[in-house]
Amino acid sequence: MARHRPSRDVIVRRATTHDVKAIRELVRPLAEERVLLDKHAVTYYEAVPEFRVAEIDGEVVGCGAVHVLWQDVAEIRTLAVSRDHLGKGVGGHLMDYLITDARTYGVRRLFCLTFEIDFFVRHGFEAIDGQAVDQDVYQELLRSYDEGVAEFLDLEWVKPNTLGNTRMLRQL
Repeated sequence: MARHRPSRDVIVRRATTHDVKAIRELVRPLAEERVLLDKHAVTYYEAVPEFRVAEIDGEVVGCGAVHVLWQDVAEIRTLAVSRDHLGKGVGGHLMDYLITDARTYGVRRLFCLTFEIDFFVRHGFEAIDGQAVDQDVYQELLRSYDEGVAEFLDLEWVKPNTLGNTRMLRQL
């Protein structure tokens, strides 16, 4: 399937603290539909350096983040596009930047939890079962306080996959 190109001039840039309100507005309806997990504002502010936003005519219409989990693996988080811009290539444009960011960080694998399986497959992800890390790394990651890391490890206390999404991985 051919990838859509953004229909208008889409600018993808690093997020700033001033974008947190717009990011939360993009996530809110998806959280209400139980597609994404909602987070407290402080969590978004702490993660600003991980985020990119997509703008059209000065309006934030998409967002996404790369969160490093370990030396060779990172997670695509909070990838969201406004309803008005779905299917117009904004998400794919954001994904291209997030993949570039992950490569810049030096990771070799990207993980995600998603309902948008076809979208992620188009971007080189494959569904996985079981763990994406060896036992030694798993034991180290258990020390993290990050709930996203707990989701990555598929720990029962953070789920049991309450959203019902699919675990996917991409080799870079």
